[in-house]
Amino acid sequence: MVDTKTLVEKGSKTQEKKTPGAVGLLERGAFDQLFQVLQAQGYTIVGPTVREGVILYDELESPDELPIGWTDEQEAGTYRMQKREDEALFGYTVGPHSWKRFLFPPKHRLFRATRGKDGFDIEEDKYDGPNYAFLGVRACELQAMAIQDNVFLGGDHVDPHYRSRRESALIIAVNCGKAGQTCFCSSMGSGPKAGTGFDLALTELISKDGHAFLLEVGSKKGNKIFKKLPIEKAGKKEQKAADAVVAEAEAQMGRQLDTEGLKDLLYRNYQNPHWEEVAEKCLSCANCTMVCPTCFCSTVEEMTDLSGDHAERWRRWDSCFTMDFTYIHGGSVRQSTRARYRQWMTHKLATWFDQFGTSGCVGCGRCITWCPVGIDLTEEARALRASDQGELQTGMQAEA
Repeated sequence: MVDTKTLVEKGSKTQEKKTPGAVGLLERGAFDQLFQVLQAQGYTIVGPTVREGVILYDELESPDELPIGWTDEQEAGTYRMQKREDEALFGYTVGPHSWKRFLFPPKHRLFRATRGKDGFDIEEDKYDGPNYAFLGVRACELQAMAIQDNVFLGGDHVDPHYRSRRESALIIAVNCGKAGQTCFCSSMGSGPKAGTGFDLALTELISKDGHAFLLEVGSKKGNKIFKKLPIEKAGKKEQKAADAVVAEAEAQMGRQLDTEGLKDLLYRNYQNPHWEEVAEKCLSCANCTMVCPTCFCSTVEEMTDLSGDHAERWRRWDSCFTMDFTYIHGGSVRQSTRARYRQWMTHKLATWFDQFGTSGCVGCGRCITWCPVGIDLTEEARALRASDQGELQTGMQAEA
């Protein structure tokens, strides 16, 4: 049994919302059995692993593939892996991948058409892939999934491809024990503790006397997994230790974003000269949208063979930073980098509320870390607030 006294003494009580359900302790030596149970129930496990100098998400066969003893250090435009002093399995923040690449793939065939005797036969693609168990989902990423659920499953037009993947997935969250220098999830109310949206949630507890995981059940599906594991009893002492881990992560938060009145601030500064300063740095490379866990822009491409007897329609990720994205007859709606960056930031933090009722940002910090020139969303918002023009601008005019 892990001794949680040291961890309890290090932190303070947290006030995050608790998800009702069974709670128990899974010792590190029994963690392999989680993989065995998931695989026995037909799940393909996807989780963090080390590839090409980063911690990213990929299919896993064994816990040995997890980033054991590794962490990441992040700053604006900077990512470095470093060894930890312990053997933590989840002692990192987030890497360049988000879970949307498994729920909303970067490239996906929508249908194929084959010429027949009476015209073309249309065959729509349906999801027949694996049932994924997502292991290591952070609280901010749970919020990102909820946001994308609203985009793809809300309203009258439901995306069947997204729905099939989403409904079959098992979500195993991991509460953060470490925050990165580009993280600001606490500002967005999305972390660092998972409150809802998971089937199981882990909190990694490491002290000088042991290594274990506090395991919380968040759904009936998660409870079926929980019952098959060698769970030990967890009491208030272990819960306080888990709260201490999360509290320590919140104290390490590297960035903050003042969201008070932010929507109206962006609306009334549509013509603020500061956008030109951002444009001088921005490369319009679209990195920020590619790593963002909530961005959903896409385009479709028609492909045919040389005979004309076979055609396919593919959907692939796109970005509001590309010239072709807003191209219509006569040219692009947003021709300048100034207009494209302003569109992205204003959509993410303002017009997203008008469309979907929430912010489009969860504070994961990926857009800051993976921007080649280190543009910082939180700094840009702060600069706009400092140079606030003070008058609500109702017209958002297209730029030449």
